[in-house]
Amino acid sequence: MLKKITIKDIAKAANVSVTTVSFVLNHKGIEKGISKKVIEKVLKVSDEMKFKPNMIASSLRTGKTRSIGLIVEDISNQFFSDLAKVIEREAIDLNYRVFYCSTGGNDERAIELVNSLLQANVDGFIITPTENMKSTIDRLLALKCPVVLLDRYFENQEASHVVLDNFEAADTATQYLLKTGSKKIAFVTNSSQLIQMNLRKLGYSNALKKEGLFDISRILDLEYYISEEERIDRISQFLYSNPDIDAILFGANYLLLAGLQSFRKLKLKIPADKAIICFDDHDSFKFHSPSITVLSQPIDEMGKKTVRLLMEQMNDSANYEIIKEKKKGNLIIRESV
Repeated sequence: MLKKITIKDIAKAANVSVTTVSFVLNHKGIEKGISKKVIEKVLKVSDEMKFKPNMIASSLRTGKTRSIGLIVEDISNQFFSDLAKVIEREAIDLNYRVFYCSTGGNDERAIELVNSLLQANVDGFIITPTENMKSTIDRLLALKCPVVLLDRYFENQEASHVVLDNFEAADTATQYLLKTGSKKIAFVTNSSQLIQMNLRKLGYSNALKKEGLFDISRILDLEYYISEEERIDRISQFLYSNPDIDAILFGANYLLLAGLQSFRKLKLKIPADKAIICFDDHDSFKFHSPSITVLSQPIDEMGKKTVRLLMEQMNDSANYEIIKEKKKGNLIIRESV
């Protein structure tokens, strides 16, 4: 049986005191005046010896659990699962665990999850908020809990967030459809008041209004909670009733997944009958025939920045600066336009 490595073993190998090792591994080396050279040496030895800290003992000693609560809309959605992978990778590198939770867009569920994670004494929160979650975020801020919002935020709330520049992204996607010859462009979205969806609608509308081509009847707002079958039927009815539509911007990847089935149902060809662009990539879009043009979010960049902002709060709660960051999207041109 392999001997469990302890901080005493690391101290001996690094030729420093156990106290020094403890301070370094608990991210207090600089605070305690330990030199950069010694910190690097301890971390190198710790890594070489594959040291795994005792989380329970550390929690009892410091009051910290070295854990992060990640609350997203739907962890099964590829956009959120890809984000979660980046966040977990970054957290593991910093010796933190991540607890994953999905709200399903349900406000009550979201509040329950926050309460459960508070009871679990997580050190910080990364949250993709539901539509009516502002007061819950306000409560976390009042409790001085480190929190960073991801993908969406609330206006006039002083909370750090990392989001896509949704207005610019929708404007860019719509302008590309115009540039490639489409004039009667539809937008399929959901009817929530979430800010990212509203900004996508505004960006789409803005691009068309500049060209005198905006028509509100070409916007399809779908309820978030309807079934996949009903979503397919509603998109099918919309397309059947508006045969002159020559292009569609889909506001989320799950909407296009339903839309592709509607196209099949109506025997519509892409891009011969309708050109397509969708927000957020999906593995199936690359392999679909024809492949789907997407407005992709910089997931790796967003996940890394979110963890970095949370760590700044957790390490210096008194002096951290609220950061509100917008990231540029990337229009990936494929065969659907």
